[in-house]
Amino acid sequence: MDIVAKYLDPRVASQLATMELRARLIVEGFLTGLHRSPFHGFSAEFSEHRAYHPGDDLRYLDWKVLGRTGRYYVKQFEEETNLRAVIAIDRSASMGYASEGSISKFTYATYLAAAFAYLAMLQKDAVGLALYDHTLSTYYPPRAQRSYLGELLAALDRVQPSQVTDTAGALEVLAERIHRRSLVIVLSDFFDDLDRVATALKHLRHQRHEVIAIQVLDRRELDFRFGLAATFRDMETGQEMVTQPLQLRSAYADAMQDFIEQLKATCYAANVDFLQVVTDQAFDRALREYLVRRHSVR
Repeated sequence: MDIVAKYLDPRVASQLATMELRARLIVEGFLTGLHRSPFHGFSAEFSEHRAYHPGDDLRYLDWKVLGRTGRYYVKQFEEETNLRAVIAIDRSASMGYASEGSISKFTYATYLAAAFAYLAMLQKDAVGLALYDHTLSTYYPPRAQRSYLGELLAALDRVQPSQVTDTAGALEVLAERIHRRSLVIVLSDFFDDLDRVATALKHLRHQRHEVIAIQVLDRRELDFRFGLAATFRDMETGQEMVTQPLQLRSAYADAMQDFIEQLKATCYAANVDFLQVVTDQAFDRALREYLVRRHSVR
């Protein structure tokens, strides 16, 4: 494995000292796997013209073009033409689950979010952060300043999963906080009422936001390999149940597959991209999905 690309492994990344170092090395590892750089530099602040619309700031009206053509155009600047991204992370208690030898779903989500933010800043995009459990607990609006990245990464480093989840309610609140068309990335296990989640996703799409729903799961949540006997505790309610996983494995697998298919159908119906990641998988698949969506949004 390449000495840099190894940091795409979640367990290797977890050994790094700071969130900023993790974000940088994850992204650098990802870039080593690309055949060509996706980055496009900007040689000047001014980018292009667009037709004037009532309400546009007259300070940006191009008077020279008006004098030559008699048509009204405004100068469009880099902040307008680049992507605006908001990364929303489910910080409810269920995201704190980690099977033996793995990092937690929440930790995986924060590392991936940090890499998204670092990659966005390299692209000169504006990026923001939302953290939620039963409500939207933290919101940093999208900004493109390089110094802002440290603030976002510090927020990711200090937050811990807690409380019950209400993905739908939090996304409804978030939809009202984002005032300009953006790419919204939701990182969650989506263990919630899917009908309500569907309504929230449709709300975001109705406001013309592009949305990627990334379901973060632990490998044991998919294969249910827990040995002969185990005690299961609901991380949000504290309720416990002693059972024999081997006897339940087949029924559990069917129920989990049904849930995942319903989630996929929910996203499809809302015209939302869906991606599932597992906490023992490298980060590059999700980063590649981000780049694909980024270039289709602009």
